[in-house]
This record gives sequence, C-alpha cells and structure tokens, in this order.
Amino acid sequence: MLQRLCEYQLGMRSNRHTSTVKATVPRDVDEYIAGLSEPARSPFIQLRAIVRSALPPGATETISYKIPAFKHEGRVLVWFAAFRNHCSLFPTASVIEAFKAELKGFSTSKGTVHFPTDKKLPAALIRKLVKARVAEAKAKERS
Repeated sequence: MLQRLCEYQLGMRSNRHTSTVKATVPRDVDEYIAGLSEPARSPFIQLRAIVRSALPPGATETISYKIPAFKHEGRVLVWFAAFRNHCSLFPTASVIEAFKAELKGFSTSKGTVHFPTDKKLPAALIRKLVKARVAEAKAKERS
C-alpha cells in the first residue's frame, strides 16, 4: 500500500494499455521539498521538524519507497509525505491501531494518518506516534 501511495504522489500512472511513466525520485528530503508547492510545502516542513524532534539522536533522513523517511541504526522508523490536501505520517499499522482513539477526527488507513494542510498540525500527537514507533522498533531489536 505504501508503494501505491508513493506512486500516486509522484504522478506515476500505468494501466494495461500503456507503459508505466516514471517520475524522478528525489535524492534527498531537501530535493523532495523543493518539488513541493503550497499548500503542502509549509505543513510538510513543520511535520519534518516535529518528527525529527521525537527521534533518538543519530536518526538520519533518507528516501525510502520514494518518499522521505527517518532511519536509525539501519532501520526505517517512520515515513512522511506531502500530498495536495494533506501531509501523511506512516508510523506503521500497529502504531495507528494503538492510538486509534486519539486519531479519531483524522483520516487514517492501515498504517497512515493524514493531516489536512488547512489545519494546524497536532504536534504533541505526532510526537507520541513517533515515540511509540521508536519504542516498537527497539522492542523488536531486543527480541
């Protein structure tokens, strides 16, 4: 599902009558941001900063599945992306499920939460989601 969303976001199209047209994959998050326009650019930059503030020291930005992500110790922790009317955070399905009650009022799917670009980002909630994902990743390392 993440791959399909990324293809949609990058404008990739395919059907049985035409070949796939591939969009350019950004080399880094700054290049990704350079390709954004308003109203998505400003909230995306805010989302990036909020996510970064909740990650452990040493977490690095990368492009994964053609969208921005943060990884730590070789493991991608969260993905995030900008779309025309919303910014998305992809903290994994288990984190979305764990915070289902707090995410009421936001559009969600199995592993994604959408934050409308015309509303203030819920910074505290985003930090909780990211910290929960970090804790989940650490627990998986130990087992």
